[in-house]
Amino acid sequence: MAKKEKCKKTGCYIGGQAVLEGVMMMGKTCMATAVRDPDGEIQIEALRLNKSPAVQKIAKIPLIRGCVNLFSSLTRGTKTLMRSAAVYGDEGEEASGFEKWLASKFKVNLMDVVTVISTILGIGLAVALFMILPNVIVSGLCKLIPAIDETAWEFVILGVIKLAIFLVYLGLILLLKDIRRLYMYHGAEHKTITCYEYGLDLTPENAKKCTRIHDRCGTSFMFIVLFINIVILSLVQWLLGVHLIESGIYKALAKIGIEIVLLPVIAGFSYEVLKFLAKFDNPFVKIFKAPGMFIQKVFTTREPEPEMLEVAIAAFKKVLEMDADPSIPECKFVTGGILGEKLEETKKLFKEREIDESDAEWIYSLILNVKRSEFSNETIITAAQAKKLDKVITERLTGKPLWYVIGDTEFYDCKIKVDERVLIPRPETELLAELAVKNVKAGDKVLDMCTGSGCIAISVAKHCQDKNVKVTAVDISFEALSLASENAEENQVRVNFIQSDMFASVSGKYNLIVSNPPYVPTEEIALLQTEVKNFEPKKALDGGNDGLNFYRTIAQNIGNYLVEGGILLLECGENQPNEIVKLFAEYKSADIIKDLYGVERFIKIAF
Repeated sequence: MAKKEKCKKTGCYIGGQAVLEGVMMMGKTCMATAVRDPDGEIQIEALRLNKSPAVQKIAKIPLIRGCVNLFSSLTRGTKTLMRSAAVYGDEGEEASGFEKWLASKFKVNLMDVVTVISTILGIGLAVALFMILPNVIVSGLCKLIPAIDETAWEFVILGVIKLAIFLVYLGLILLLKDIRRLYMYHGAEHKTITCYEYGLDLTPENAKKCTRIHDRCGTSFMFIVLFINIVILSLVQWLLGVHLIESGIYKALAKIGIEIVLLPVIAGFSYEVLKFLAKFDNPFVKIFKAPGMFIQKVFTTREPEPEMLEVAIAAFKKVLEMDADPSIPECKFVTGGILGEKLEETKKLFKEREIDESDAEWIYSLILNVKRSEFSNETIITAAQAKKLDKVITERLTGKPLWYVIGDTEFYDCKIKVDERVLIPRPETELLAELAVKNVKAGDKVLDMCTGSGCIAISVAKHCQDKNVKVTAVDISFEALSLASENAEENQVRVNFIQSDMFASVSGKYNLIVSNPPYVPTEEIALLQTEVKNFEPKKALDGGNDGLNFYRTIAQNIGNYLVEGGILLLECGENQPNEIVKLFAEYKSADIIKDLYGVERFIKIAF
């Protein structure tokens, strides 16, 4: 690091691990993995470390804690590596036939199968390379050089061969492009931690100046394990007389068996040695650290790109943030998966946030273009589809109404754009539009009062195109009329839009007047659902003290705008129809019509 001597180094409790196109950092209470996905975005998965009291006690016991740490690190490392592969490796292509078959028949994701197979192969490769192969080589040497057989040198040579295989293995895998990039991210992890230790601002520019070699690296741990392995195994196998076993096969099996039995002891002892060495930075201790540092420099770290440093810093900052604030929730990568599992996860999340679970089904149906009735037919969701779903789900979790998030909704065979300028058309209002269409005659003039999104006016115009009907729509809001005009154009119908406070700017008479005006009593608005009262326009909801203000205005003026024999259709709230009918007592007839749920919702008045 540039001018390193001028910086005072501080301790850092955060450790890390390089993963595919990313870095995992682990703190006291959480771990965070940051990965750059195929779209170039940094995704972060942060999880709380829920350590049981028993594990916390074991973590304080010397030697035993090393075994626990090794096992948990291997398990966590494998899972994290596979999770990063799920982000980086899935570029959003259509799922293969085999993936769909696995999902449909066994409800299994191909990535889960790959993870299991990879873990098994990894363990098998480790046993073959560092247990079986070294013993085979030593057995061959003993036959070629009888002088080393049945002596302590046999075990020393065995350890040296393991070390040689380890170094050759590290060198060979460097030929793989993905491994070289993995080691670049390993360098980014070290530079980020060192940057923090020296009190510098966590920026790619500052981290780039720092060293990519770190004395707490797992590479040093691996070397120490191999070194102690040589010492302990040589001593134990010699004391147990393994060298005296005449049968080559039995001797090899005995050696491998002892290695497996002593592995926890070696791991525990190695952990304590590494922990002890990390406390000091004097010339004597540096002698023991030097081999691990050398392996890091030559094999397991590479100079990272600035974009890689950004990823490592993102993971590090997330750990700092979550360790400082226990209330910060976990977050997960956005990855593909099985439809049923992903949908159930979303439903559970919505239920926890008191959001209608059916919204989750609508989201999946619309984004994936799958009918809700077909959800039982399991299929694979790609990463690209998962990102689209996540964007909508995240916005819905803010409380924003579903159809504002989606941007449009279906209404009586019309696609209607909706946003915060207008109320979202309700399903029951489709019945009002249907009533209007049924009562329209050829050549009629129709007026839609308080049109909002224009859904009723547009539906009438679309379904009555063969009747030469002229449709006019009125609203006091210029913003609402602007959106309604877009909807008319989108549905390719002609509607005359007028900005007017009810009838103030309206002229002429109409054969049919239809209206779904604001009808919620002012005091009841605060009791409405969060997404309604916080997002939908209040002026489109507020009907005055009793909710009937707009109906009174219509009753007072309707005679000037409706032809003899004309029809007025109104939508209203529950328990309002009888009061509204009284306002139109002077006219010929008034019929109250129920909606699909049996609620008295509509009023038809004939003049």
